[in-house]
Amino acid sequence: MKFAIYGENVTVNDKMREKIENRLSELNKYIVVDEAQSAKVTVKIYGNALKVEVNVPTKVGLMRSEVVHEDFSTAVDLAIDKLEDQIRRQKGRLSRRHKDSLAENFYEENDSEADTPVRTKTIFADEMILDEAIMRMEMLSHSFFIYKDIDSERLAVVYKRNDGGYGLIEVNE
Repeated sequence: MKFAIYGENVTVNDKMREKIENRLSELNKYIVVDEAQSAKVTVKIYGNALKVEVNVPTKVGLMRSEVVHEDFSTAVDLAIDKLEDQIRRQKGRLSRRHKDSLAENFYEENDSEADTPVRTKTIFADEMILDEAIMRMEMLSHSFFIYKDIDSERLAVVYKRNDGGYGLIEVNE
């Protein structure tokens, strides 16, 4: 990763530059950064404190953090911590949504555990009507319920929506 470090009304000395480069290099273990791109860091005077802005372009998108603190070293540490937190949250979102094409841009810390299911369960879909399936789902406190619809004689999944309503997925065989 290349670095573009600027100071506005502040002279960025070699010690400050080294601190920024060392901390930003730690991000390489989490994300894939194109070598042609450069991370941009701006250090400014902000009132009685220093403001550190960090912009890192990745294959997924631009990651940005901004911290104001009296101590330069603490401000850099907090800015990089914010970026690491963003990376963790983004990795979680991608894995939850099963966006394999985007998730490949992030390194997996332990691939063997990520590919194995935690629990496997086999069910037998009982024949019932939609209202009965919703009632059973609510009684079990589940967010979805698989059943065989009496009318269509097809597998169906009823699920609880985020807005409080219900959704229905019918399976064509």
